[in-house]
Amino acid sequence: MKHLKQYRIPFSGLNAGKHNFEFEINKEFFDCFEHSIVKSGDLMANVELQKQENLLILNFTIAGDIQLTCDVCLSEFPSPIAVKERVLVKFTAEDWTDNTEEVLVLSKSDHELDLTELLYEYINLAVPLFAKCSDQGEDNTCDPVMLAHLSVEQSKEDQAKKENIDPRWAALRNIKNN
Repeated sequence: MKHLKQYRIPFSGLNAGKHNFEFEINKEFFDCFEHSIVKSGDLMANVELQKQENLLILNFTIAGDIQLTCDVCLSEFPSPIAVKERVLVKFTAEDWTDNTEEVLVLSKSDHELDLTELLYEYINLAVPLFAKCSDQGEDNTCDPVMLAHLSVEQSKEDQAKKENIDPRWAALRNIKNN
C-alpha cells in the first residue's frame, strides 16, 4: 500500500489557480487491489486541479493500454482506453459523508486528496463489457488453436442434443416441417 501514496495531492499549500499533475499507472498499482478486473496496464493519468477558495475542480484524462483476457479464446491482449472525467471537491465543517459521482465532500481540516480510488474506478469502468481480441483492430486475432478446440466441442454438444431429443418434441418438429 506504500505504492499508493504517490497518488495523493497535497492541495493545502497550493495557490489559487490551475495546477497539473501526472501519474503513471502500472502493474504495481493494480496489484494493490485484490479483486481488480484489470491486472496489468501501462497508463498515464493527467490531472488538472483548479483551486478556488471553497472548491477544487479536478479534470482527469487517462490514456494508455490495459491487459485484458479475451472472453472467447482466453488469451491476454492489450486494449487501449481513454477516459475523461471531472470531479468537484467541496469543503464543509460538518460531518458529511454523502459523496456522489461528481461531487466529493472533504472536511475543512483535510490537507490532501487521495486519487487512488477515483483512478481505479475510472479505469475499471472503461473496461469493455465483452473483451474480444479481434475487436481491437490492431491485427489481433483470437488464438486459432483455442478456436479449433471450441468448434470441436460445440459440434459435439450439438450432436448430443440432436441424439437426445424427447419423442414428444420430435413430433412437434414434424409440424414445423409441413
